[in-house]
Amino acid sequence: MKMRLLVPTLLGVSLSSLPLMAQDKMDFGPLPEVKIDKAKAELGKRLFFDKRLSGDALIACSTCHQPESGFSYPAPLAPAYTGSKGFRNVPSLINTSLKEVWFHDGRLGTNLNDVTREMITEDWLMNMDMRLMQERIKQDPIYVAMFKKAGYGEPSNGSVRKAIPEYLKTLSSNASPYDKDQLSAQAEQGLQLFKGKAGCTACHNGPLLTDGKAYNTGVKENLEIFLDPERHETFIAFNMFMGNENYMNLKRDVGAHVQSHKIDGSDMGKFVTPSLRELTHTAPYMHNGVMDSLADVVAFYNQGGGQDSNKDSRLKPLNLTSQEEQALVAFLESLSSKPLTSEQHVWTKNDYQYQPTKNWLKAKN
Repeated sequence: MKMRLLVPTLLGVSLSSLPLMAQDKMDFGPLPEVKIDKAKAELGKRLFFDKRLSGDALIACSTCHQPESGFSYPAPLAPAYTGSKGFRNVPSLINTSLKEVWFHDGRLGTNLNDVTREMITEDWLMNMDMRLMQERIKQDPIYVAMFKKAGYGEPSNGSVRKAIPEYLKTLSSNASPYDKDQLSAQAEQGLQLFKGKAGCTACHNGPLLTDGKAYNTGVKENLEIFLDPERHETFIAFNMFMGNENYMNLKRDVGAHVQSHKIDGSDMGKFVTPSLRELTHTAPYMHNGVMDSLADVVAFYNQGGGQDSNKDSRLKPLNLTSQEEQALVAFLESLSSKPLTSEQHVWTKNDYQYQPTKNWLKAKN
């Protein structure tokens, strides 16, 4: 996950002058309860860990979103479908059911059904024709029974796009030291800095600690995107598909420019404010994984962000002392729960093997 720390006084306001609604948002928890259909979520869990949902049956959703890494990926940049590599850091899926926009560039703001469809069908992600996926699932008697139990009837690609988001609702972090009011003295100091001197609440607010908006904070480019042919090929294909101009010559990740496409390019390099929950499990950080630790991230914003012609002009040095930086890190660490690696969240049965149905074109389900 990536962080954006903006100082309220640089935004022309003080904390005390913020509207009442904004002040209320500074109470970061608890997370709202989400109603979950257990049968649908259990089906979604099996689907999430099933490699047959990819075109070549070699990767599952969980290949990139690994439970032990906070349902993100423990490397700067993502893997991808066979023959390609990703060009961004993998975001955590914990609490993703509570978000209003998805992906680092915020290009989807509808629902998780649409997000699921994009992840499964994009050629550089899982490269699956959903008609083929549907037929694969229909031949698995376990799925046939689970779809029926979940109330979906016969397996279908539409039901897959409903079941996986239902499972994602179960990935909730609500037992962190912060949520349990068990902050250490150092973390408590960090909380006060977070709300005050560091001004992090200008962008990191609400239960998820994100305003869901995009900013340019001057994060440096990850040059591996341009030096690794497989990553660069994916980068070019993505930008071509998104309608970005001059995509063959781009030397930077344009970010939220895919939404606004401003002619003057002033929107390039903006990325959506991430949630700060579960950070201890999701290193490395930023949209391109260029920072290894939370200490690196805090130091980055303490110096006023990076160098970029489009950097938000409100970003200035925070003037935090070394002790204050450490306290802020301690608070950020207090926002993480235990890893979601139990059977409640992970499909542990090795039951994906089955005998294909003979004469399946003529067989009835």
